[in-house]
Amino acid sequence: MKLRFTKMQGAGNDFVMLDGVRQAIDLSPAQVRWLADRHFGIGADQVLLVEAPVESGVDFRYRIFNADGDEVEHCGNGARCFVRFVRDQGLSARDTIRVQTLSGVLELSLGVDGRVSVDMGAPRLDPERVPFDPAGLHPKESGSDLLWPIELGSEVRWVSALSMGNPHAVLRVDDLERAPVTTEGPQIEHHRRFMRRVNVGFMQVTGPQSIALRVWERGAGETLACGTGACAAAVSAIRQQIVSSPVQVRMRGGEVTIAWQPGQSVHMTGPAETVFEGEINLPDDALAGRFLSSPVTPG
Repeated sequence: MKLRFTKMQGAGNDFVMLDGVRQAIDLSPAQVRWLADRHFGIGADQVLLVEAPVESGVDFRYRIFNADGDEVEHCGNGARCFVRFVRDQGLSARDTIRVQTLSGVLELSLGVDGRVSVDMGAPRLDPERVPFDPAGLHPKESGSDLLWPIELGSEVRWVSALSMGNPHAVLRVDDLERAPVTTEGPQIEHHRRFMRRVNVGFMQVTGPQSIALRVWERGAGETLACGTGACAAAVSAIRQQIVSSPVQVRMRGGEVTIAWQPGQSVHMTGPAETVFEGEINLPDDALAGRFLSSPVTPG
């Protein structure tokens, strides 16, 4: 099957964008993994599928698949690329569109400067809505935030637990470049306290309205940027009263601006760019799985 695609990136978080409005697309997890694979496929952190809406009051359905093939609830950088994609592809002429996701409805706006703003909705702070299991734990207060002890072997890490439509754990570090992202990130991602796994943000405060961030994303590993992770880190830092809104969040792939006041929605503004377009022969489910199970020998 030949499949047309657009490769996009938002602050270095990269995506395969698929138009499921004008072509019928039904991907298996193995096919998603193949498309996202940087050796055999196109390569991306997530595969994003644009579909016609299945409920009233929205313009599109927005589906998000992690590189491991799982469909997930939310992706902020992907949402910015989404609105740029539907405009560039002639699927919509509106500057503001509403899209349906697994976690609810998002409102996306394209600015005159080419940057895209996303109403990300209000953060979910109750542990059961993350979801996070706090049973038997004794948190410590930091401003209006609660930091929860997460045991990693003999070590304890204190994290904020919140949801931006998908689950996040945020912990503060003194030196971001030396933070144990690739070792402790996967341990926290799969920690038994997080029933649906979790995205892990390592945050360094760099100014009264700025933070630096690295994110270990569930199902993708460390990425150059994470939109919902930027929102979660900014909310945590504001609640801890160590920064004030709006917050500039610097990630390895670029910067986004997060604005939030308690009790309100989080608003994220940042870039969304097309990298290239093309057409690819999509293997069937069995063949895609065989490709990815083959050993890769470094050359």
